[in-house]
Amino acid sequence: MGYKRTGLMGIEAAMENGKGWSFNRQVNLSVLIQLIFLASLIVGSWVNLQRQLDLLQHDVTILLETQKNSEQKLESLSAKAIGYEYRLQALERSLTKPPIVE
Repeated sequence: MGYKRTGLMGIEAAMENGKGWSFNRQVNLSVLIQLIFLASLIVGSWVNLQRQLDLLQHDVTILLETQKNSEQKLESLSAKAIGYEYRLQALERSLTKPPIVE
């Protein structure tokens, strides 16, 4: 039951002097400024991340288009290679056949 209120008494005394209120107001203003600064940093970071994501999406879109074009060119080259292979086989067969004498 020997509860001491020295802490409260000190705060009450400081409030009566007027120094406590100005100190609390300065702390509150400082905390408010820090919170605003932190919020602006968060918003700025979020905006920067959105910009980076947009750039990444643009790069991925271009990469996919380039991949599609490369696949089409590869298919075209593959079809040409098969055609040339058949021509080469036909030439080899015609050169290895004995000539027909009439």
